[in-house]
Amino acid sequence: MRDEETGSWWQQISGEAIQGRLKGQKLENVPMDELSYGIWKRENPQGRVLRPDEKIVAKQEYETADWETQVGKMPVRIATKLDAALEPRALIVGVEVNGKAKAYPFSALEKQNPILDLVGGRDIVIFLGEDKKSVRAFERELDGKTLEFFVKPDSKEIVDAETASVWDFSGKAVSGESAGKELKKVTILKDYWFDWKTYHPDTQLYTLGSR
Repeated sequence: MRDEETGSWWQQISGEAIQGRLKGQKLENVPMDELSYGIWKRENPQGRVLRPDEKIVAKQEYETADWETQVGKMPVRIATKLDAALEPRALIVGVEVNGKAKAYPFSALEKQNPILDLVGGRDIVIFLGEDKKSVRAFERELDGKTLEFFVKPDSKEIVDAETASVWDFSGKAVSGESAGKELKKVTILKDYWFDWKTYHPDTQLYTLGSR
């Protein structure tokens, strides 16, 4: 990315200026979610949606609906050696806690939901949304307890073993002993394996079924 004011070039993931007058400075990270519209609208019924710019639509400058599929077919060319642990464009969920990074293959999350793990000294849980696309992560400690989560196969409800409370995808307990309480959100990034590995060379890689 390049800013118009100084002509400095910025890394998209780290937010650090790598060339130009502002080299070495970093932008402040703003936590965000990458969700399907259905989940976002359910959680934000009064939320507003940015309408496409008609001028750009007329010029057909917006990316097509199959953009991700087309990008997935592109060859990967980077300065460093590719890590063969996963296919370069394998989709992962990247987590960084207390300076420790870990990558979770999206394919693993599709088979094991939720995933409970320990990263950077913090017990975390990663949930895959009902749309099979949206992902969120949270710390599992609440009121001095480390919660063990599972999804009921019959109702698909997220439940913790310690209090039998039911939780929604936003990390809030909607019923049970913990009703009204919230888990602390952990920032994640959906990314390609090669890209995450480039910016996090010491990252760990989650293996299905391990903790």
